[in-house]
Amino acid sequence: MLDNTLPLLTQGYAWLPDLSRRTGPGPVRTRLLGKPVIALRGPAAVPFFYDENHVRRRTALPEPVLSTLFGKGAVHTLDGEEHRQRKALFMSHLKDAARITALAQRVTDEWERARKEWADRPQVTLFDEVSVLITRAVYAWAGVPLAEHPDDESRRTARDLVAMVDGFATAGPRHWQARAARRRQEERLARLIEEIRSADRDPAAQDGPPSVVEAVAAHREADGRLLDPRTAAVELLNVLRPTVAVTWYTVFGAHALHRHPELRKRLAGEGEGEGYARAFAHEVRRFYPFAPFVAGLAPADLDWQGEPIKEGTLVLLDLYGQNHDPGLWDAPYTFDPERFTGREPGRDELVPQGGGDAAEGHRCPGEDVTLAVLTALLPRLARLDYHVPEQDLRIPLHRMPTRPRSGFVMTDVR
Repeated sequence: MLDNTLPLLTQGYAWLPDLSRRTGPGPVRTRLLGKPVIALRGPAAVPFFYDENHVRRRTALPEPVLSTLFGKGAVHTLDGEEHRQRKALFMSHLKDAARITALAQRVTDEWERARKEWADRPQVTLFDEVSVLITRAVYAWAGVPLAEHPDDESRRTARDLVAMVDGFATAGPRHWQARAARRRQEERLARLIEEIRSADRDPAAQDGPPSVVEAVAAHREADGRLLDPRTAAVELLNVLRPTVAVTWYTVFGAHALHRHPELRKRLAGEGEGEGYARAFAHEVRRFYPFAPFVAGLAPADLDWQGEPIKEGTLVLLDLYGQNHDPGLWDAPYTFDPERFTGREPGRDELVPQGGGDAAEGHRCPGEDVTLAVLTALLPRLARLDYHVPEQDLRIPLHRMPTRPRSGFVMTDVR
């Protein structure tokens, strides 16, 4: 088998679906960085992939991804009981309906504040502005203070959080900016964790449940040890960074409304409730490219529907390919929120942020947060009056992660 590392880097999201079309039905076999690879897709493949007897994460993630996107020692690198113990830290905040509602409300408050400011500016780049307003909201919600000049600090922080996502799957300047951004934010948050611990607060004396940062500072592993400050900072960033990454989906939503203006009135409709907004959010997550695939290592010789998988093989779950599989979706390259009106997608059907069970497996626990924020912001975006000047709105599939080249510039915002 030829090594496909270079084609992956040059083709991006299109690489695995194209390879699948060329090789025919069934799993795709190839090599990446000299290692054997098998790529799976489809609802039946999802529970197989997320079974820890089939796929392990501990040594699967390459160092460049850990030093940019997830952080070293992150929950993503753990398996078994160690993973479940650490994952519980996230589940208590990211799957709690009241906390999610509170975060979505903070985001909408920041949107309204920003919207009033945009009216006084000749133009705004939506990607930049949404990243800032979500940063402000999630930091306040998580109990993480910004500096004395919060507007300046929120913009610097937003740039760092965006850089961590933007530079994980590339070489060159974007990658090194991502590494530098992670170092800055880990150092800052590690100091905050130490300050909280040194204050020796009495949890019983607090009003209400602990904030996210307090919960991370107090979290103990299965053996009773506190997380070291740097690892605690890593996990705190694994709440903050993915929330800010909803920026990508929000701007994709703007792109969809620009390409399909006939959908704007219904999405903006006050009487629709959140049903259509949620369907629209699901379709944004299905149609637009975000994560290309997830990966792990086979811990033993396995069998997948008659296909042998040798121990040590890198197993990929093709997220982008599954979300555009004509065997699962009618007209998969057509943007159509109607496919989700009146129904929720199956757990292992729509997998933009991975699949499986969030409590027991490696599925992203922030998926409910993503949907809540999108369901709140997309109707407000549809009700916003603005002009889209001539610009480059192409979304290059070779770039991972991708987004509209221009960032979606708006003028005459009202």
